[in-house]
Amino acid sequence: MSVRDYHVEKNHRQNADVEREREGSEFISLTTYSKIVIFRRKFIVFEMITQMTPEPLNERERDILRHVVHNFIQTAVPVGSRYISKHFESQLSPATIRNVMSDLEEIGLLSHPHTSAGRVPTDLGYRYFVDFLMEVEQLTEREKAQISQQLNPVTDPDALLREVSRLLGKISKQLSVVSSPHIGSGVFERLELIPISSSRLLVVISIRTGLVKTLMLEVGVEIRREYLDRVSQALNERLSGLTLREIRDTFIERTRDVQDERTGLIRLFIDSVDQLFDDMKEREKLHISGTQNIIEQPEFVDPKNFRSVIELIENDDIIVHVLEKHEELAKNFVITIGGENEDAKVKEYSVVSATYDIEGITGRVGIIGPTRMNYPKVIPLVEHVAKLVARMIKS
Repeated sequence: MSVRDYHVEKNHRQNADVEREREGSEFISLTTYSKIVIFRRKFIVFEMITQMTPEPLNERERDILRHVVHNFIQTAVPVGSRYISKHFESQLSPATIRNVMSDLEEIGLLSHPHTSAGRVPTDLGYRYFVDFLMEVEQLTEREKAQISQQLNPVTDPDALLREVSRLLGKISKQLSVVSSPHIGSGVFERLELIPISSSRLLVVISIRTGLVKTLMLEVGVEIRREYLDRVSQALNERLSGLTLREIRDTFIERTRDVQDERTGLIRLFIDSVDQLFDDMKEREKLHISGTQNIIEQPEFVDPKNFRSVIELIENDDIIVHVLEKHEELAKNFVITIGGENEDAKVKEYSVVSATYDIEGITGRVGIIGPTRMNYPKVIPLVEHVAKLVARMIKS
């Protein structure tokens, strides 16, 4: 029987057992049932991301894998059997631990660097750790208060996102990225036309959540203020309550009866509708911080790795692509580890990102670092900051 067939049969039995136990509530507590449900969900996520069925590890294997991952995250040094036996209160001999580590290597969870007798986690080993073994280190109330204190003085949304990126990089000691919100789903509130010169016009579009989009248009000729007010009033009446995406798709139909106004402004708006009501530029805008922090990690002592991270930082398109892939998974929180990332330049890194949601307008907060990332600390940090950003922009 193959491993996959084994798991299919095992899952059928577990499902049947759970249903029977659920019907007879005297045989299973709510806590136990919840643990089973959570484990099964993680099992499914593991298979979706890795396209592999997780091996059925026994308790000894799980403990040793947990120790290897935990220690390698802390030290960046391959972990040997004698170290585990000595430092983790193990009753097992180094020889027994070595045999277990060999088994974990055989199924792809550990690897064996040629220059060392110790083992290091593989991408799959980190994935197994994150999905099944990790105990998240929740932020303390003091840590949450310190983060809020540093962000609270900032009121401008764009400045806030820049500060969030800087703060995340500093705390995590990794590369931090924060994308601007995708305002296409934002609800139009009002539009203002502000003359900057005789031939230039500033268009200010306010969105219901308090976000603002601005764009400079070349009008060619000077337009009197009364005409600007008349056009903005006409547009506000027709566009109020629509999302920017809806406006972009239906602008011509909604302004058909005023397209012949003599200033030519409506025609200019029609020609510029993609610039005005599309959020592509905002989606591509990233705030990246933490370069100094990440290059201090042991991995980047190697000049080759150092060059690779500099290339990554200088190429916004790659990071934008990674975040878009996370969004496509349609989950608020995503972790991709090493080879799970499609782009070759990101296959040596892990990416942890979370959505911040401002009444349907979303962006992402993320951390990029070596696969030897401190997942138990980074994950709750990213989750908390994403929620905090949403609350602060809303208020």
